[in-house]
Amino acid sequence: MKAASQWEDLVYEAASQVKDAEERRIFLDQACVGDADLRAAVEEMLSAQAEAERFFARGTQALKISAEELQRDNGSPALRGDSRVKLPEDERVGTRIGRYKLLEKIGEGGCGTVYLAEQEEPVRRLVALKIIKLGMDTKNLIGRFGAERQALALMDHPNIARALDAGATETGRPYFVMELVRGEKITDYCDQQRLDIRRRLDLFIQICHAVQHAHQKGIIHRDIKPSNILVTSPDGKPMPKVIDFGIAKAITGERLADNTIFTVREQFVGTPAYMSPEQAQMNGMDIDTRSDIYSLGVLLYELLTGHTPFDGKTLMKGGMEEMQRILREKEPPRPSEMLESLGEEEMAAVAQRRGIEAERLIAAARGDLDWIVMKALEKDRTRRYETAHEVALDIQRYLNGEAVLACPPGRMYLLQKLVRRNWAAFAAGAAVLATLLFGLSLSTVFYFRERAAHHEAENEKKKEQILRAKDDLTHTIDMAALELDAGRYAEAAVLVKGIPTNSTLSALLQAAQVYRDLGAWNAIHGQWNEAAYFFRGLLLVNQYSRNYRSHPAIWDSLEEGASMVESGEAQDLLSYEQMRQQAMAHYSGTQDPLVAERLIRSSLLLPATNSEVLQKLQMPYQAVEKSLSEMSADANASQGEGPWRLAALALMEFRLGQCAQAAQRCRSWPSNDPNLARVATARVIQALCEQRLGNTAQAQADLTRGRELIEAKFRAGLTAGNLAEGYWFDWAAARIFMREAMGRTGNAPQAADSPANSRPAIH
Repeated sequence: MKAASQWEDLVYEAASQVKDAEERRIFLDQACVGDADLRAAVEEMLSAQAEAERFFARGTQALKISAEELQRDNGSPALRGDSRVKLPEDERVGTRIGRYKLLEKIGEGGCGTVYLAEQEEPVRRLVALKIIKLGMDTKNLIGRFGAERQALALMDHPNIARALDAGATETGRPYFVMELVRGEKITDYCDQQRLDIRRRLDLFIQICHAVQHAHQKGIIHRDIKPSNILVTSPDGKPMPKVIDFGIAKAITGERLADNTIFTVREQFVGTPAYMSPEQAQMNGMDIDTRSDIYSLGVLLYELLTGHTPFDGKTLMKGGMEEMQRILREKEPPRPSEMLESLGEEEMAAVAQRRGIEAERLIAAARGDLDWIVMKALEKDRTRRYETAHEVALDIQRYLNGEAVLACPPGRMYLLQKLVRRNWAAFAAGAAVLATLLFGLSLSTVFYFRERAAHHEAENEKKKEQILRAKDDLTHTIDMAALELDAGRYAEAAVLVKGIPTNSTLSALLQAAQVYRDLGAWNAIHGQWNEAAYFFRGLLLVNQYSRNYRSHPAIWDSLEEGASMVESGEAQDLLSYEQMRQQAMAHYSGTQDPLVAERLIRSSLLLPATNSEVLQKLQMPYQAVEKSLSEMSADANASQGEGPWRLAALALMEFRLGQCAQAAQRCRSWPSNDPNLARVATARVIQALCEQRLGNTAQAQADLTRGRELIEAKFRAGLTAGNLAEGYWFDWAAARIFMREAMGRTGNAPQAADSPANSRPAIH
């Protein structure tokens, strides 16, 4: 097959996906510019396709009769079709091909047409039968597929649809018989079910395992894309199935030997938007398993963003050579960059289909997921993941909160790629640079000395200006920020304490981050009274800015609450009560499980002062419980969102007096949870429950375990922390619950009025 005919097929396949007549005309204008013969050939194929679709529509309507009637009426006019459609007699709905009866056309792609068929012997079952389009070498193709039958038969994986049989119709058209998978395209399924990022990644891991299994059997798919991955729901649990394994390989005539696959020169099989750079070149380069790794990267990109790295229509517009150049040279945007580039309405729709807010979706994609995707999409295949198993492991590391293997490419590598793409320009520049280098070296030294002196002078000038205008709150806050940047927290604190509490709203909003930083710094160093002072200021800011999307007050609540309760001063305990009343007033109706979890944990650091508190937390409790029940078993047992939600439910149930249920949640705590702050919290809550249930010995054992973890952490010293290991305020909250348990179990005075009275010293 020549490159020209391959490009004709690609343009036809892309145009057939555009249903609007005007949009199709515009697409053909761009894809066929300057090539009238190509335009005529594609339009002729599109016309034939439209006529065939009209015929199949009539044939499908005629098939709405029982199976018995269909067998009796095999020669009826309705099934014989329209004489104007030039289709082979043995390939129409209702006819038989070998031991298979064609029941209904269910799909059509670039390689052929797929029918729902009934196998009549040796067993009766429904299958998918794919007839390859005209123009392929039937005899050789059937021979090649026969040679691969043994390898395909070895594949036995729950996420791979099996290839069952192959043959040729009476008119010589090759066909393949596959396991019938009743499911939806994976991207459509995820969007319709509004699966969040975690559940999409869980499905993607299963796909990686299926691809790894095939690779181990020496089979490369070569056309991994959403339409070749269908999701079924046996027993209500989603299961992806990869279809068409081995068929692309048989079509291309590749030879299996010593686990190396060789590609026939100038054979084009695949879908441009999902195709690896080496697969698009058609230059005789051997295609190995890493080509499928690239396609997996494109699929993951689309699951995260709703878009492919390169738009399929854009790839088709410039012709074959331009498409190959883009795939070979142009770097795609990272998933987070793609999301940020979307318009407001489109971004809102993409986020809604993933059950998350737009800002949080971008934040979730940024970082580890960005680098995992970009490592799979490396143009240099030696820098991609070696196996699909490695991709799955890195995704699982991300879900577990562990460090991933993927990382951003180094500067030297990026420079090498830039030089390779622009060699002529860099050669000329290097020559000019060589002539100037000696002269510039001396001037550069003097320049940087002068620049450093100038920078120092400017800083001093700014400080003087700020000090002279100290009555101006904006300047005061700016000065505090400068001190924080320099690590001078004490000096920054002096400045911030000069800001009156009745300041203007704009000034308070500007001071919010300074309050956060100073509060956290003091808390980490055990200066709880000072920490509470700054978090009281932040509480005031959040009271004013509750409706501002950039200041979600609930995310500050645990830091505010932990510092205020740890301080134990009367005014701080009053501020804590004010904080939880404000939080419940604003968020008690939330359905967001993340917001609900944080609301419960921050509002129940101390026992509820009245029943109204627990009543207002009923809806958040239900939101957390629902989200936990919807998570997979793996999610509940992982180091992701599940355990903190489990802790929130146990805390709420303890406060409600449902101690048996709360204790059971704590007993089922994940044994492999690396977040010791979370483990300590669970053990202490369990101790509180066991004590109330009368299980004194068990309560003492649980409290001892939790206390050992907490006191060891405070002896070592608090740090800012992270999600995987626990933040400083998580440890502070655990110690608050520990002191409550010590009082209830007799390890500390029952009459301790202030939580600070029995507080261990910080070292």
